[in-house]
Amino acid sequence: MDCRAGVTGAAAVFIVPAREQRKLSGAKAPDFTTRGAIAGKIFTLKLSDYLKKGPVVLYFFPAAFTPGCTAEAHEFAEATDDFKAAGATVIGMSADPVDMLARFSKEECRDKFAVASAGPAIVKGYDVALPLPGGRTNRTSYVISKAGRIVYAHSAMRYQDHKKTRWRSCEMKGN
Repeated sequence: MDCRAGVTGAAAVFIVPAREQRKLSGAKAPDFTTRGAIAGKIFTLKLSDYLKKGPVVLYFFPAAFTPGCTAEAHEFAEATDDFKAAGATVIGMSADPVDMLARFSKEECRDKFAVASAGPAIVKGYDVALPLPGGRTNRTSYVISKAGRIVYAHSAMRYQDHKKTRWRSCEMKGN
């Protein structure tokens, strides 16, 4: 993937309200430990363990097996090799139970990346609560540097807008 294509700088794809930009830019990403799954296998996922290997693209989605979230998972799965080439790891997060996410990781994430359960502390820490009943998360993507700092955030309910995250992760190579 050509990391320069389609982006003239981080500002070109940074689509977060101004107050959110100030809050997130350079902020330390909250560490967490939760249950996750990859290829249908459940395991304990700790963000700081992944950050030791390089940047992390942490994306929150409202609900597994819904049309938009399934399409978004397919897009991230198709781009997994590009993220890896950029030195980044993808982790998907939702408030769904881990047994549902285990199925989702196998069927929709195509065994390519981990998905994990975002409990209330994680949802609050990343400010991703969807303001509707049901405890769902909104659709927000973060790029977190190896140093554990949030260097990019994008929040929009249209899943198609989140593939832009891949461009920011390309800029993270070596960080």
